[in-house]
Amino acid sequence: MTGTEIDNYAPDFELPGVDGEVHHLARYLETFKVVCVIFLSNQCPEVDLYIERIKQLQKYFQNQGVIIIGMNANDAMISPTDSFEKMKEFAANNQLNFPYIRDVTQDVAESFGVDKTPEAFLLDREGKLRYRGLIDDNVNQPEAVKIAYLHQAISQLLEDEEVSKSYTEVIGCSIKWRCSTMNNE
Repeated sequence: MTGTEIDNYAPDFELPGVDGEVHHLARYLETFKVVCVIFLSNQCPEVDLYIERIKQLQKYFQNQGVIIIGMNANDAMISPTDSFEKMKEFAANNQLNFPYIRDVTQDVAESFGVDKTPEAFLLDREGKLRYRGLIDDNVNQPEAVKIAYLHQAISQLLEDEEVSKSYTEVIGCSIKWRCSTMNNE
């Protein structure tokens, strides 16, 4: 596993969102108890299968000091469907209830060490990474989920408990890296 290790500080960022605002991690950490960054893609089948569940998580936790931030780091030259304009369409079409921001340089994604979309990175109020991985254990059948990893981890953080399972292996689409940054697999 590369990037930010569990219990280490996540990389700060200041990135543009589809809402026309600039989103700064430090500001979110001042306001929220828990910040969840989920790397998304507009063309990933697993993201499509999870998008409603991500919105449900945001709705469930929104009054408890939790914010989910969707981040797209795919290179738009390699994946034109992940351009900023297409992100705006994706956000509108899916009626996202959380910020959707663009990591055009891929520096934040590289610092986090993201491998696939959708991959969740859960941060405590200090900005330390407490969970990394899957949203739950069943991408294809929401009704058959046995372990809701992200929900469980958020709940544990809100209760000032240790996250019982801090890492799960993600299933999804590989990040579309610029060739000069990393190997495009």
